Amino acid sequence: MDKMVENAAGYYDANRCNLDDFKALVAQTVNLADLPHAIAAPKNVPVYDGAALAAVLADPSARRVLMGEWARILHSGAGVFVIKGACPDHAAIDAATAIYDQIIAAEKAKNGGGADHFAAAGSNDRVWNSLQKLCEAAPDIFVRYFASPAIDAACEAWLGPNYQMTAQVNLVHPGGQAQQAHRDYHLGFQTADVSATYPAHVHDLSPLMTLQGGIAHCDIAVESGPTKLLPFSQLYRPGYAAWRRDDFRAYFETHHVQLPLEKGDAVFFSPALFHAAGANKTPDIHRMVNLLQISSAFGRAMETVDRTAMCKAAFPALQRFHAEGSLAPAALEAALSAIAEGYSFPTNLDRDPPLNGLAPVTQKELLRQAVHEGHAPEDLARNLARLAERQKA
Repeated sequence: MDKMVENAAGYYDANRCNLDDFKALVAQTVNLADLPHAIAAPKNVPVYDGAALAAVLADPSARRVLMGEWARILHSGAGVFVIKGACPDHAAIDAATAIYDQIIAAEKAKNGGGADHFAAAGSNDRVWNSLQKLCEAAPDIFVRYFASPAIDAACEAWLGPNYQMTAQVNLVHPGGQAQQAHRDYHLGFQTADVSATYPAHVHDLSPLMTLQGGIAHCDIAVESGPTKLLPFSQLYRPGYAAWRRDDFRAYFETHHVQLPLEKGDAVFFSPALFHAAGANKTPDIHRMVNLLQISSAFGRAMETVDRTAMCKAAFPALQRFHAEGSLAPAALEAALSAIAEGYSFPTNLDRDPPLNGLAPVTQKELLRQAVHEGHAPEDLARNLARLAERQKA
């Protein structure tokens, strides 16, 4: 199936994705006999009782067995599971909600609020880096909020120890519109053209590097638009090539499922799962979810490199070789790749938001533009400094 989508060079082609193959994968059903710790699987979403798991999570051997069960769900099963009462300290959640409301009001007054990757403008309010902002605003609340053995085990189940936690609040008001079906970070945050430049085996790697999650800050009825999910859809290997296609999105819209959540519940899913925030059709529920995006400890280079200094040092030579015509376009690209940072993340999304696409401008793009357009060295230095300032925590 996947080999038919993958071309001879080992890359996925959106035009060769087959909806029937996709349908066959998502037609599967969850067998609770394979999930001894789950209490139910409504709409093919395994559900766990966080309170009942306390003894399991306190025993290292039993905890490892549970984590193996969760990893199988994410890798080869439904791709999503819910932990009821994952954050049992409702007072901490309420206090965090109040702080996030204050942050949203202050940021909207200052700059109009944060943009969203997949929702229409004005549908919601965002708090980028809600992790650090809560920690700095109320450390005691932060500690109580994240002191959840269930959440820790879910993250470790997929990513192993020493994972990197990040979080972003999404507040969807009554009347807020739904997102479009998508996959998530890494490849899900690239344009179709950029995603297509990564070989097929990297499409397999991308969802192994992150875990998506969400903590409900209020009771979330289906009418208020909890995340729309398509269980088993992460199994479609060319999904990063397929999710923008109209036929795949149409199938998602007619076959997705949604589960109501209660305050303190957490949902975890593979970033490769087709999903989208739902429309808030209620008159009075302001749906707040703290979206967790947890990264593998391995997503980092071995050495620290000052690439800004490299860009400035190499720029005169690049300009000279380009003007002389002594560097073919492919050779120039090779040099740029060795010099500059070619990836948009991590960044500070308050200052460097996804306003004109899924990912902000990169150092490599700035350097390439400076070479092609004949910028002065001081102009490049100024643009690099502005980028570095936007990316600072």
